[in-house]
Amino acid sequence: MDYTFLANLQTEFELPEKGILSRVLHKDQHANVTLFGFSAGESLSAHSAPTPAVLYFIEGEAEVQLGEDKVSAQPGSFVYMPPMLPHGISAKTGVRMLLVQMIG
Repeated sequence: MDYTFLANLQTEFELPEKGILSRVLHKDQHANVTLFGFSAGESLSAHSAPTPAVLYFIEGEAEVQLGEDKVSAQPGSFVYMPPMLPHGISAKTGVRMLLVQMIG
């Protein structure tokens, strides 16, 4: 059986000084797992996806748009998003975030 093990997500890559970085950690027919790094002030505009997804914030602070709501995320924050929920992220500080997309 294939598996992915990473000892520490905080050391997988340095947070960017400018912009947004992403690294796919695992991808198969069941899930797509991506680690994101945002520099302070960066954002992803509102969009939606056809599959459910989970966000887990590892480091930093961000404002997250979930439909019509806006919530404040910090280390340890967890978000579950059903399919087609409009969502966006705005980093207030440098942010390290894990995205897990569940596929079929």
